[in-house]
Amino acid sequence: MAVMVCSLAACGSKETKETKADADKSGTPVLRVAMECGYAPYNWTQSDNSNGAVPIEDSKDYAYGYDVMMAKKIADKLGCELQIVKLDWDSLIPAVQSGTVDCVIAGQSITSDRKEMVDFTEPYYYASIVTLVKSDGKYADAKGISDLATCTSQLGTIWYDNCLPQLKDANIQPAQESAPAMLVALESDRTDLVATDIPTAKAACVAYPDLKILDFTDTDDNYKVSDEDINIGISVKKGNTELTDKINSVLKEMTTEDFDSMMDEAISVQPLSE
Repeated sequence: MAVMVCSLAACGSKETKETKADADKSGTPVLRVAMECGYAPYNWTQSDNSNGAVPIEDSKDYAYGYDVMMAKKIADKLGCELQIVKLDWDSLIPAVQSGTVDCVIAGQSITSDRKEMVDFTEPYYYASIVTLVKSDGKYADAKGISDLATCTSQLGTIWYDNCLPQLKDANIQPAQESAPAMLVALESDRTDLVATDIPTAKAACVAYPDLKILDFTDTDDNYKVSDEDINIGISVKKGNTELTDKINSVLKEMTTEDFDSMMDEAISVQPLSE
C-alpha cells in the first residue's frame, strides 16, 4: 500500500508505460524528469557520474547541475527512483502535457503563457536579470540600462523578449539559439552585451574570465521585470495537483539561502569551470 501511494504521488494521476514498467520491476516508483542537459549551471551533460551526476535515459552520458541536484532531493524525499530525460527546449512542455515525463526541472520562468499549458510548483529559484559585457568593452562602466545599445540574448527567453526591448534606441540583434551560443557571440565580439539571469552570468564568468556582470538591481535604471519573469518553477501536467503538492512540500522545507548555496555549488563544478 505504501508503495502504491508513493507511486501515485510521485508519477502523476496517469503513469506512462515506461514508468509503470520500471516501478513493477524494482518495486520503487520512478520520477521521470525532463531537462535540456545543456544549460549550465542549471543542467548540463558530462561523461561520468562525478559529483553525483545521474545517467541520462537512453544515453551513455550523465546529467548534472542545479536542476539535477534539485531533482535528486525531490525524488529522495518522495521515495522514488530518478530518471533524467534529455529533451530540447521546445519539447519540454509537450512532454509534460503528453505524460511522457512527470515534470520538467529546467530553469523555466513561471510565465502566464506557460501556465496556460502546464501547472507550476512554487519557485525553486529566484533569478534576477543582469547584463553581461566584456570587462574591457565600451559598456564595462555603464551605470544603468540607458547606457546600453548593441545587444542580443537567447531565443524564446524573457531576456530577449521582455528585457532587451527596454533598451532605448538599441540595436537588438537576432536572438541566439541557446545560452552557449549567446555567450560565444559576446566573447567573439559579435555583440556588445547580453541580458541573462544571475546564475547564467556567474557561470559564464567562470568559463570566460574576461566577462563582467552589470547588476543594476538597486537602481532606478534597471530592467523592469515581474515576479513571473524571475521566479523559476517546476512544471507538471495540468490538473496533477497530487504531484504538485508533493513537490511543493519538499520546496517548503528549503530557504532562498539553500537555493543560493546549491546554485553556487553547481557553478563551482560545472564542466567549464575546470
